[in-house]
Amino acid sequence: MNLSASRLGLLLDVDGPVASPVSRTVRPAIIRDLVSLAVAGWPVIFNTGRSDDFIRQQVMQPMIAAGLPEGVRVHAVCEKGAVWFSFDGTGPDQPQVDPELKVPGDYAETIRNLVEEKYSRTMFFDETKLAMLSVEQHVHGDNADYLSEQGLFDADALEQLGLAGLGGERLDRTIPDAAGNVSFRIDPTIISTDIEAVGVGKDLGARRALAMLEAEGTEVPRTWRTVGDSRTDYAMADELSRLGFEVAHVDVRPADGVPETDYPVLTAGSLIHDDAGALYFERWVAMAAGEAADDAVVL
Repeated sequence: MNLSASRLGLLLDVDGPVASPVSRTVRPAIIRDLVSLAVAGWPVIFNTGRSDDFIRQQVMQPMIAAGLPEGVRVHAVCEKGAVWFSFDGTGPDQPQVDPELKVPGDYAETIRNLVEEKYSRTMFFDETKLAMLSVEQHVHGDNADYLSEQGLFDADALEQLGLAGLGGERLDRTIPDAAGNVSFRIDPTIISTDIEAVGVGKDLGARRALAMLEAEGTEVPRTWRTVGDSRTDYAMADELSRLGFEVAHVDVRPADGVPETDYPVLTAGSLIHDDAGALYFERWVAMAAGEAADDAVVL
């Protein structure tokens, strides 16, 4: 299939393929390419655990500064589907929050205090989240130091869920509530821990992305590229494939292991994280301009 004249939908995790997991910022070349793709009519949708505030600061404002025009809409599904908003060259819409996916405020305060009193040397409480909770490694901290305390924090956070009467799980450990239900999940990553409703995830984010396009009357592409840096990001492509779309997933950190899928998985050789993301964004800009014929190869 010659894709040079085709319009692909892009569903993008942010940490890793777009933003550096070290600096938590986005390189200018990626910003320029994202603007070019949006202007070319490719739906650009971020599907991230990050907050709407992070997307506004690190992605939206640089895209506007790089020339994103008025009327060219870019979409962001944040907090793994619990929060969403859109923006163009004039700025953002008001973020929407799913009230069914919010972590209770009393428990949030408990976690805020836990971090301040016990774990502030290596991590901080993200005050920008509207539905889920996130505790993250300090930007200039040592990742090994952070990871050495992450498991201890996660265990404390799970214990506090139980004490609050909230059923929770972390990986293979589960503490149901009094009715036997598990409503919340503790999800560790390489630089953070998210505490979230079990209903959120990159599959919900994919469905939310499609709904955003349909709501504004945008034709939904039949062919998609999803991009992520962890095994959980495959849920984006899994969901699009389940819904009947043609999809390929770009894994920018395949060392975690590439699962068997019913769709192509693309990598960038020895390049990882935003180095790999930059390579693909540049390639897709060339495709949008008709200068490349096909990206369905593992580089």
